[in-house]
Amino acid sequence: MRKHVLGVLAFLAMLPLQGTVAQSEINREVQFIVPAGPGGSLDAVARKLQELLVAKKLVSDIVVLNKPGASTQMALNVLDQHVGDPHYLMTLATSMVNNNYLGNIKVSYKDYTPVAMLLDGYVGVLVRSDSPFKTAMDLVAHLKKDPDDLNIAIAATLGNDVHVGVAKPLMHAGVDISKLTFVPFKSSGESITNLIGGNVDVVGATTPTIIPALQTGKVRLLVIGAPQRLQGVLSDTPTWKELGIDVVTSSPQGVLAPKGISPAQVKFWESALKQVSDTEDWRVFLEKNQWAPRFLDAQQTSEMLAAETQSVEQVLGKLKVGKSPDGK
Repeated sequence: MRKHVLGVLAFLAMLPLQGTVAQSEINREVQFIVPAGPGGSLDAVARKLQELLVAKKLVSDIVVLNKPGASTQMALNVLDQHVGDPHYLMTLATSMVNNNYLGNIKVSYKDYTPVAMLLDGYVGVLVRSDSPFKTAMDLVAHLKKDPDDLNIAIAATLGNDVHVGVAKPLMHAGVDISKLTFVPFKSSGESITNLIGGNVDVVGATTPTIIPALQTGKVRLLVIGAPQRLQGVLSDTPTWKELGIDVVTSSPQGVLAPKGISPAQVKFWESALKQVSDTEDWRVFLEKNQWAPRFLDAQQTSEMLAAETQSVEQVLGKLKVGKSPDGK
């Protein structure tokens, strides 16, 4: 019996671990592509991942490359040039779903390898501090009566996650969102500047931009699209759910890899990103930006994107800002 057990153990010891095999293949510099310019939330997350992946010695080196433009197509081009290569990663934002529906890009997440989802940002609705709208329901009541009366600023393109994040709860509240007036700006910072200057009446933005805006004292946050109240400076802001509108308006971020990487390589990156997401440094980073941790593995990420596709199509169809490439 003892010889049999020793024989089994010896055999198992000879088998390479799947993660070890994959790690031996991640043996040179990793390129992390960001479909946005430096300084924004997508860039900040990528650079924090860069820092922690190297600090934990999960990779030897990782370089962040900013490839903004063409509705993420410039960044996707890099992945297209490196099919099957696990040394290339890209920010996975759900705006990819929106851009596919709008016909801005011809590819979908199914043409690549979703690796993991890492966090949720939430879309909030702001007005000037002297606005007659004291609550989100004041705003809803006004827009029900006169949906085209107000200019609502979003960044950076019509049909993106911020646009949907403002429109979706209003739609569920009974507002005719097809009549709303949305004004796109190049950045949420520019949207808020125009709000303070009186050029627009309402702004939709995500938490990293909302926090410094509130510190000016010139804007009021009416509502946040989180599943429950956030902490810190946003702790006094109600959620749509609290107001009886059962909607969460998130702006998730994750990681995408090229098509054709192996299951072992997917598992390696799942494990590496999970280890990063479990660190105290990552927790503090998310807390500072009022992001919520949301780790999903590759399979869960694909399932989430499928559900997001249905939701986006429903809202964008009513907004009438575009249609999918197949004409639906």
